[in-house]
Amino acid sequence: MGTFTVVISESPYGREKPYTALRFALSSLVDEHNVNLFLVQDGVYVGLNKQSPKQYPNHFELLKTFLEEGGKLRVCGVCIEARGVSREDLIDGVEVIGMHEFVDWVAESEKVLMF
Repeated sequence: MGTFTVVISESPYGREKPYTALRFALSSLVDEHNVNLFLVQDGVYVGLNKQSPKQYPNHFELLKTFLEEGGKLRVCGVCIEARGVSREDLIDGVEVIGMHEFVDWVAESEKVLMF
């Protein structure tokens, strides 16, 4: 199957785009596609561990499932630094990268979707 790179640039729980992106990424894995998930700008907050929302689907749990199913998760290093987020604040299994690595992911993908 193909390789998708899904980019999340909005924070969770205030809008539906991150949730929709995670659902798309998980559905793509189930359909046997390779999926890269990149968190950039305020989307880095999607990758925080210790999330426990009461009124929304838990993005942390969706990310754990995404990683368990073989998805690849990366986060923008400049973006986490700008927001005071440390590597320890992020879910296990995430890789912190720069723009050059993101460019490589995009170049290797058949499709790139931005949420």
